[in-house]
Amino acid sequence: MQHTIVNTPAAPGAIGPYNQAVIAEGRFVFTAGQIAIQPASGELLAGDAAQQTRQVLENIKAILEAAGATLGSVVKTTVFLKDMNDFAAMNAVYATYFRDTPPARSSIEVARLPKDARVEIEAIAVLPAL
Repeated sequence: MQHTIVNTPAAPGAIGPYNQAVIAEGRFVFTAGQIAIQPASGELLAGDAAQQTRQVLENIKAILEAAGATLGSVVKTTVFLKDMNDFAAMNAVYATYFRDTPPARSSIEVARLPKDARVEIEAIAVLPAL
């Protein structure tokens, strides 16, 4: 399988043995799960679910752009929430990033996320045909 590693300083660096994203077979971009780490400081944004969702999606946007994709290229996301009571707040922000053609999505409540984040999102995008 042909794959290309994607890393950009415009998004937080990996905090473990993984990459920000991988392009598989030259077309499919798989991002690692992103939490609300601010790229400049490397610190988790201490905010509510809406604020953290905004930072997470900005991180994903930067990674996708480094891979040659956009948020409009996203076909699937998985949202991990520390508390399902934050779903409405996350969803309101999420809807502003995926307006025209929202991707398929799963949303899951989890016991704990890295750095005690409230939201983590991963995405799958398809690059335009050459």
